[in-house]
Amino acid sequence: MRTLHPRLAGLPGALRLAALGLAVLLTCGAPVRAQVDDSAASYWTLEKQRTERLRAVPVLPRLQQRPTHLIRRAAPVRGYVPPGVAAPEDASPPKDSGAVAPETPVEADASKPDTQPANPQAPAKPENKAVIAVLGDSLGQLLAQGLTDAFADRPDVTLLRRAKENSGLARDDYFDWPKAARDLLDGKEKIDLAIMLVGSNDRQQMREGTNTFDPRTPKWSELYTARVKALTGLFREKKVPLIWVGLPIMNNERLSADMLDFNEIYKAAVAEAGGTYVDVWEAFADDRGQFSSYGPDVNGQMVRLRASDGVHFTKAGARKLAHFVEGDIRRILEKTKPALDPAAVAAVGGAAVEIPALAPLPKVPVVAPVVRPAAGAVVPLTAPPVSPGGRLLTSARQPARIADPDAALVVDQGLVQGRPQEARPGRADDFSWPR
Repeated sequence: MRTLHPRLAGLPGALRLAALGLAVLLTCGAPVRAQVDDSAASYWTLEKQRTERLRAVPVLPRLQQRPTHLIRRAAPVRGYVPPGVAAPEDASPPKDSGAVAPETPVEADASKPDTQPANPQAPAKPENKAVIAVLGDSLGQLLAQGLTDAFADRPDVTLLRRAKENSGLARDDYFDWPKAARDLLDGKEKIDLAIMLVGSNDRQQMREGTNTFDPRTPKWSELYTARVKALTGLFREKKVPLIWVGLPIMNNERLSADMLDFNEIYKAAVAEAGGTYVDVWEAFADDRGQFSSYGPDVNGQMVRLRASDGVHFTKAGARKLAHFVEGDIRRILEKTKPALDPAAVAAVGGAAVEIPALAPLPKVPVVAPVVRPAAGAVVPLTAPPVSPGGRLLTSARQPARIADPDAALVVDQGLVQGRPQEARPGRADDFSWPR
């Protein structure tokens, strides 16, 4: 057993422990500090070298750093041959593999004309196309809007909107409708049908030379009628069917009274020119004949038909206005262009294809009906009996007689005396219980 130093042996226990620790520190401290310093220096040196290596590697942009687990690689197609590589003889894809062999481009033959359209998806326009011109004032513009919606499914009908806002027949110095109609009819595009709705702005004075005339005076009505006839005569000369739409009822009573007078002038002039007049007055009035902003639309729903000014139409009102003109348009087009009949034209890929007519049905012989009289002989119910005693009329050669005495009794009791007959067993009036 090792003994302590004589000087330490005499010290207390605590002092001996402190002296022992100081001795260990003084004898072993230097080598320990050297080892710690060396390890610390090597650690920071390695960390610095690693940082420099990371800085030397170029960093890719964020968009190019895609996770590898999100990259999808196409599976190899069996029998696929890359371009420029000769395909082996047995490299054709099997029939049930689902692979499609690449198509070989074919050079176009310059000697053959190109019959394919430039845009194969664009529908081909029908050759026999009807052109309808809509003329008039702001109400005519709304009518054109409603007709556009009505014929949206008819690619064989083209609408030309030629209405002019704030125009009319009274102020030819602002807009001359006869001249505009003449230019339209003499233009390059052939007009198949014309529709006119004008007059809501014609409550103005008219001039003839230096004289002016107030609306609805005799001279004013004469000049206005002459201008209407001059306009309708242009379409009659060019043999273009004309549909003149009458003015609707207005919210103002005085304005409505003037519109009624204008409609009478239009109706007479159009009938003289051989055109068609469409009356829409009652279509926009209520059951009492008064103005109403609301009413049923083309689908039967109660909606607002007139604008707040009491003159113009809403979108639903314009569609309803076009509904009353649509039938006459189809009727006229069926006469002038039979191929445009919807029953004989079908839309195939957007193009109009004419369907051949069906074979005529065999003729069935017509049997003359039996002519029957409208009424039989007149028998007065309140006249006195023609036979005395209530006997039936018979011929003079054969007197009236009844062979059956029971029947004579029935006649005498029922017809002469008016007494009820006695029930007989088995007859319908026998209500007695059987025994």
